[in-house]
Amino acid sequence: MTDRLIIFDTTLRDGEQSPGAAMTREQKLRIAKQLERLRVDVIEAGFAAASNGDFEAVRAIANTIKDSIVCSLARANDKDISRAAEALQNARAKRIHTFIATSPLHMEKKLRMTPEQVLEQAKLAVRFARRFADDVEFSPEDGSRSELDFLCRVLEAVIKEGARTINIADTVGYAVPHQYGELIRTLRERIPNSDKAIWSVHCHNDLGMAVANSLAGVLAGARQVECTINGLGERAGNTALEEVVMAVKTRRDVFGLDVRIDTTQIVPTSKLVSNITGFPVQPNKAVVGANAFAHASGIHQDGVLKERQTYEIMRAEDVGWTANKIVLGKLSGRNAFKQRVQELGIPIESEEELNAAFAKFKELADRKAEIFDEDIQALFSDEEVTLHQEYFKLVSLAQRSATGEPPHARVVLKINGREVVSESVGNGPVDASLKAIEREVKSGSELLLYSVNAITTGTESQGEVTVRLGRAGRIVNGVGSDLDIVAASAKAYLNALNKLYTTTERINPQTSTP
Repeated sequence: MTDRLIIFDTTLRDGEQSPGAAMTREQKLRIAKQLERLRVDVIEAGFAAASNGDFEAVRAIANTIKDSIVCSLARANDKDISRAAEALQNARAKRIHTFIATSPLHMEKKLRMTPEQVLEQAKLAVRFARRFADDVEFSPEDGSRSELDFLCRVLEAVIKEGARTINIADTVGYAVPHQYGELIRTLRERIPNSDKAIWSVHCHNDLGMAVANSLAGVLAGARQVECTINGLGERAGNTALEEVVMAVKTRRDVFGLDVRIDTTQIVPTSKLVSNITGFPVQPNKAVVGANAFAHASGIHQDGVLKERQTYEIMRAEDVGWTANKIVLGKLSGRNAFKQRVQELGIPIESEEELNAAFAKFKELADRKAEIFDEDIQALFSDEEVTLHQEYFKLVSLAQRSATGEPPHARVVLKINGREVVSESVGNGPVDASLKAIEREVKSGSELLLYSVNAITTGTESQGEVTVRLGRAGRIVNGVGSDLDIVAASAKAYLNALNKLYTTTERINPQTSTP
């Protein structure tokens, strides 16, 4: 036990397993740099054996990150572990995280292995991983539904083989806080060499208790929490990093622990992950939701004006919220723009990216008198799409709607560099525009989600649209922003199509067998 809680972020691995949240190598690297700026202790960069793309992303992050441990997931077999070790070869600090299922259901139905075979495989995997890294983590998948005696045998054995971190996975979000906390406490008490490892928790949110379960585990002696930005993750998501960190900091009287996290980077990180993955943050989300520090009740407003602590247990600025500050206008120059971008913590990958974003800023400034921080962040999110995914591109859009007449849209697109024109009518201007695109593209995809959010306040705010498409079992998210909500919708749809037409084969470690 230590007096510090280790924050293990798995946004780039478990978070990416959310349907539609797949990221490019460049996007993963950008998030990893922001996680390093957030001062996350461990970054689980991916599952190196899943695909060549995942391998390259893990390797790029390992070669770049200097202030956080870089980790790769690996199933309990030599091939996965070797691939993880290769990807992590140049990391300043590295960890191999290997796992195998230990619950009766998973062993029998998924692995088709006996408990003795699983025990032996776990031991061999940790022993093999120690050949490549001193820092090895072991997770019993579906640990919360495993038989206690067998779980103790496995964990005692892997600690003896050299596992430094033991992570108890509530893989399907089945646990409740008092039960999960008691499981951590019992394992630490019953396993003779439990003091030789750091105990970790990894909880899913299927019953809405991921954060509560994780904190119960911490109170029972766990000193690492595995979590994701915005609680991103498959199904109902994972433990939300921002909620755990602020709970531990705000209630230090209960937990008595320190965290290394720079909390002022929480909101910028949340916005970056939301923009890249296309998963918007709900307004009433704790810590990072738009309403998290808003007060509508007159009684609350009066109390906060008299003394902030009457209704606020955290300061908005401590987690990175700022006022919608007017920062730039159409007369602002490139240097002023660059300086504000740096102040916002937006990484500038190249002069090409900066120049392209500045050109879009000038275009926006001609249309919108007041440019807010959120507008600038949206520019870079949009620019990343156009820099890396150019197969489909919106050239222009014209739409006409009037009472009593069917809305009509005319769209000019570039498809792999070739300019085409398409027209359609629809039930509304957005519907007409997307039908015009689909008429030419013929993707055959299904529109699963259409969501609109205002980036800032007021009627001049840019609209941010999220589109989710599905085709042949593959699901992708697309995001687009513009002052014209119809144009933003077209951009989001094309962004999703670009992802849909990018063929990346992946293996989901939760459903694969060694």
